[in-house]
Amino acid sequence: MQRRHDIDALRALAFALVILYHVAMYYVAGWHWHLKSPDAATWLQWPMRALNLWRMDLVFLVSGLAFGFLQRGGTGRPGLLRQRSWRLLLPLAFGMLVVVPFQPYAQALANGSTGPGFVDFLRRYFGGGPWPRGAFDGSDFGITWNHLWYLPYLWLYTAALLLVLPWLRQGAGARLHAAFLRLRGWRLVAWPLAPLALWSLLLWPHFPPTHDLVGDAWLHAVYFTLFLYGWWIGVDAGWWAEVLRLRWNLLALSGAAFVAYLTLRALASGPTLAARLAADLYLWTTVLALLGWAHRLLNRPWRWLPWANESVYPWYVLHQTVIIVLVFWLAPLRWPAVLEAPVVVAGTILGCWGLTAVIRRSRWLRPLFGLPAVRPPAPPRCPSPAWPAPPAAHSGGSPGRPCPPGTS
Repeated sequence: MQRRHDIDALRALAFALVILYHVAMYYVAGWHWHLKSPDAATWLQWPMRALNLWRMDLVFLVSGLAFGFLQRGGTGRPGLLRQRSWRLLLPLAFGMLVVVPFQPYAQALANGSTGPGFVDFLRRYFGGGPWPRGAFDGSDFGITWNHLWYLPYLWLYTAALLLVLPWLRQGAGARLHAAFLRLRGWRLVAWPLAPLALWSLLLWPHFPPTHDLVGDAWLHAVYFTLFLYGWWIGVDAGWWAEVLRLRWNLLALSGAAFVAYLTLRALASGPTLAARLAADLYLWTTVLALLGWAHRLLNRPWRWLPWANESVYPWYVLHQTVIIVLVFWLAPLRWPAVLEAPVVVAGTILGCWGLTAVIRRSRWLRPLFGLPAVRPPAPPRCPSPAWPAPPAAHSGGSPGRPCPPGTS
């Protein structure tokens, strides 16, 4: 199967947006986050909302695409589940034990729930607390995964999809898949949008987002739907040709849907079911537009893609802790946000870059950050002296006995 460079690039760019979004969360007024800048600005809510309504939905759809490529590689369901468990749950456990704890420490210190001293905090944190209510996000459970919530959610959707895979490959499941790939024109917007709107009607009023895995029924319904769409889409040439053809229309419809969403919120002075349905239209048309434009502009072997493909997972695990360390150190300096924010962005990039360079070179750290183990290169093979050396021997590609030390 030919590699789809646009999907690889879109995955990297989607996670880059997650990093920028989390930097901006420190500066946006009125939105809860672990730490808050004294210079937080209300106007940031609108560009943040424009991004927030589809950013993780795109990530889960691209994750479904990537899982489809893995599943089509021929690995059986038990083997694939073991592989995905290793790649998702090990980094989750390591991240919760090592990477994340500074985040609740900084939050608890800022709101007076703990005193200075990270080591003392860790003793109490891993000892089960107890913590006053609201000490940090997740303090009710005693320990938190904070931004790593994506990993258990993705593992859950992967396991669920593998469970129903036999049904999806035959009978009604296969017909539904084929019907999805045949969608053209307005049907490409309307029919996949219908389940998202249904989840908003049935679940959104009763299950606000929690990221705690257990009580997140609305987000689970939405994210699993997008994950399934990604798995269905795959590399079907007709589907991609249609989303490419419609990319301008989808971009215009996305803009109109966002204006409608903002108007409905403003008229009601807050979120309403009508605004939520407009947000669903904005979400789906934006994701479709991004897929179409990525297919048009990014489907080429960019030089940075191999590095980005391997670096995106460690960057995701590391980035929020790096951000919080930086703002924790910079806050006493009281720099204006216009100066501090670029320093936080640059410091996050440099911190993730440097740490990932170490991780990629360590065979012990690689699996802890979701990277496959690097197999040592096979020793060069020398041809048997009983036979003439074939031409391939001169490029190191011939079979035979291992070369003696010191030979080439």
